[in-house]
Amino acid sequence: MRLVLRRESEAPGVDSPGGPQGRTTLATRVFAGRRRVATALLLALVGAGALAWRAFGAGEKRREQMAVTVSVAPVRLADVPVTLDAVGTVQALNTVTARTQVDGRLIDLAFAEGQEVKRGDVLARIDPSIYQAQYDQAVAKMAQDDANLANARVDAQRYRKLAASNFGSQQQAATQQALVAQLEAQLRADKAMIDNAATTLDYATIRSPIDGRTGIRLVDVGNILHGSDQTGIVVVTQLKPLWVVFTVPQQSLAQLQKAQAAGHAKVAALASDNSTAIEIGELSVIDNQIDPQTGTVRVKAIFQNPDLALWPGQFVNVRVTVDTLQNAVTVPSPAVQRGPNGAFIYLLGADGTAVLRNVVTRRQDETIAVLASELGADEQVIVSGFSRLSAGSKLRVAESEAAPARENGGEKRRKRAAEGDKK
Repeated sequence: MRLVLRRESEAPGVDSPGGPQGRTTLATRVFAGRRRVATALLLALVGAGALAWRAFGAGEKRREQMAVTVSVAPVRLADVPVTLDAVGTVQALNTVTARTQVDGRLIDLAFAEGQEVKRGDVLARIDPSIYQAQYDQAVAKMAQDDANLANARVDAQRYRKLAASNFGSQQQAATQQALVAQLEAQLRADKAMIDNAATTLDYATIRSPIDGRTGIRLVDVGNILHGSDQTGIVVVTQLKPLWVVFTVPQQSLAQLQKAQAAGHAKVAALASDNSTAIEIGELSVIDNQIDPQTGTVRVKAIFQNPDLALWPGQFVNVRVTVDTLQNAVTVPSPAVQRGPNGAFIYLLGADGTAVLRNVVTRRQDETIAVLASELGADEQVIVSGFSRLSAGSKLRVAESEAAPARENGGEKRRKRAAEGDKK
């Protein structure tokens, strides 16, 4: 049985490897294997390409994410005023405390608190009864002495005639003439007494000596006032115009004098934000000496104050314009940075990278900086994003001062597109 089976298996048949059909099946299997290998190689190449493309895109994204986001502003050419800043105190041009010059009872206050008054306006009245009586008494005394003088003059003329005709003595005539002179002097004294009484009576009516504004009253009606009282009745303050007094360093004295001589030393009183002008005035007085303890000089500026924007006792920031820089190169003040080699700025390069440029500042405040360096008006400086910024850094501009213009242009394009759609 085993021999039979071995022979059958060894006998060439249709399915045996040695037969024609066996050889065909073997070739088919070889071809199929090779095709599977080629397919696997192709799939491997496609996968490798996909991975390479993904890696390339991720690199580009990383490079894009590595760009520094900044804000830029254009370089400008402008006329820049040269100013001096100080802190000043507003002072009234005139301040008067209205007081009584006579003793008496206050019977009337003729003003309202906070009222605008003119020079000569009645502020208060003191009971004038005593002073009116003194005035009347002086007038009566003068009338009496005037009548005595008239009688003495008649007698003197009579005695002169009698003495001339030897019917009277010369001594009597001379005595009568002396009496006339005495009464004439008395009459002049009476006139002075009347003037004094009239003045005292006038003091009972208290008037404003200046144009100004009354404050809060310092005394009430019914109180007895004395000429020696220091409190007074009311304070009158002149508010139009008024002074602003401030100090500047002695190093600025020459600039200040030059500006005053040229007549263009304008003084601006600024609000607490140090930029909003409350009122514009003119430089009026430079003190005649420098304080040796502080090295400063006191300056006064006069303000017309038509809207009462300034108030006596108020502290204000003062900015004095002493000169103007013509056609100066200016950049926003935040654009100027400081380093070991001095001031520098970053410019937006044509290839979108940061370009470092060393500069020299002529003047700088919280808003703009004036540069002595040569910069083109078409260049743009970086004003923010300095934390990760260095020379050559790739930049992504988030905003700029020119952005509104571009937005307006885009708005115009959108409007034109909308109108075209309607047509």
